Amino acid sequence: MGSSRKSHALLFRCGVFCMVVFACGGNTAAQLRPSKSPNPLRQATQRKPVERVDVARFRQRVETALSASGPDKGFWGVLITDALTGEILYARNAGNYFTPASDAKLFTTALALATLGPEYRVRTTISTTGTLDANGVLNGDLVLTGRGDANLSNRKFPYEKKIERDGSSEKALAALADAVVAGGVKEIEGGVVADDSLFQLERFPSGWAIDDMLWSYGAAVSAIAVNDNTFTIDLRAGEHEGDAATFTVEPASDFYTIENSVRTSARGSEEKPAVVREPGSRLIRLSGSLPVGAQPRHLTIAIEEPAEYAAALLTRLLEARGVQIHGAARARHSGDPALTGANRSTETLLAERTSEPLAEEIRHVNKNSLNLHAELLLLLAAHEKSGATTREDAVKFAADYYKAAGIADGDVVLTDGSGLSRRDLVTPRAIVQLLNYAATQPWGEIYRSSLPVAGEDGTLSERMKNTAAEGRIFAKTGTVEHVVALSGYATTTRGAQLIFSILGNNNSLHAQTADAVLDAIAVAMIEELGPAPAKKRKK
Repeated sequence: MGSSRKSHALLFRCGVFCMVVFACGGNTAAQLRPSKSPNPLRQATQRKPVERVDVARFRQRVETALSASGPDKGFWGVLITDALTGEILYARNAGNYFTPASDAKLFTTALALATLGPEYRVRTTISTTGTLDANGVLNGDLVLTGRGDANLSNRKFPYEKKIERDGSSEKALAALADAVVAGGVKEIEGGVVADDSLFQLERFPSGWAIDDMLWSYGAAVSAIAVNDNTFTIDLRAGEHEGDAATFTVEPASDFYTIENSVRTSARGSEEKPAVVREPGSRLIRLSGSLPVGAQPRHLTIAIEEPAEYAAALLTRLLEARGVQIHGAARARHSGDPALTGANRSTETLLAERTSEPLAEEIRHVNKNSLNLHAELLLLLAAHEKSGATTREDAVKFAADYYKAAGIADGDVVLTDGSGLSRRDLVTPRAIVQLLNYAATQPWGEIYRSSLPVAGEDGTLSERMKNTAAEGRIFAKTGTVEHVVALSGYATTTRGAQLIFSILGNNNSLHAQTADAVLDAIAVAMIEELGPAPAKKRKK
């Protein structure tokens, strides 16, 4: 999830779209309430859909797909509606709860666009409470303050078909270090401090699994996010069987101690590398084997202490540029006495960075299912519009918004912004209503275009290729263990414009096999639904 774990793969046009920031004021429900419009989805799933010929064909294909050995043991929810009329074309368990995996990002990115607006940007600064003398000596600490920019990295913008990188992974932080040096800083009497106090120190949302914490999709959440709060270990086999494997770390850092006992095995043997890090530890153990001639293994490891890591990395970058630093690298979190009342000092700006517009960030989040980015969007939206600093308050703020968007009370129970939490619950009905609502908003086209396109880009780039669905489905994927999801917009071969949600829970299928079930339903939807084109009358 892209993502969910998969984090880590219609041309539906609506003339009402324009880029206008959603107005906010007063209490949350009032400031976010959309214009009144009928919501047929609240009761629609209680009525039996009209069985048209095309729907009957589609229903048969769905039943065939879900009654096969394997899918038959899972629990499946499907809701498909006509985007123009709201007519229910097919419903299966549409009012029941499902774990949505990364389809939860549909809610978070809509919330961000509505409350922050497509042009919203985030500032990251380096400042000091000390003074800089004529000799370049900074008498005090140098403070890196994060405000929720998830792209302090080398990620390229705008997004085009796939994630692209340019330069070293610490590129954004290095540019800030360059600006500090250009400003005349040659020596720092204090230390380098990374301040992530904008949000309460809550690194992991409720419902995340302990084994998520090691890998990139489970990176700790912080107002400071350098290189997605990850680093990479490149592991390489030796030249001969029995040789020790070698590794490099990017970006280079001694923040973690790495013990490597990986050996080189016989050419053609199975690759068996293993990585272990105990929660809270800075010791990483590599073990197992890699065969002679194997391609390097790229292990993207999540950082549990993002602010502490950022302070250490910025210190290294400044020292590499000739700056002498006398104090220690450290973090400053919410609740630090230095941030309260009379203890808070005025800071002088030394360097700053402004993020890309929110609309560009949303494309990366949805196309590639970026969990950390979604979590920061949730916190930023709630903080900017209600002053929330805790995840609990952010979740409450979001829940009020979903009600204002016309979603039935109780149809959405989200404890995070990314969908990685196993405590998240939504109904297919809620997802379809959200998508229907989003399509009527000024930012609706930005939202729709941020979704992966079947057979073309994002987490759907390799799915439904060379089928009728290729290029016709704009949808968010979702995957965690025993969960798959696909929800979005579609245009059928018969020209019908659809809004749909397909969720699968409680299945033990391999991820690719489970995706194939979703894809079979999606392709059937594209091929079957919609009235046949009217025949031209002969003159």
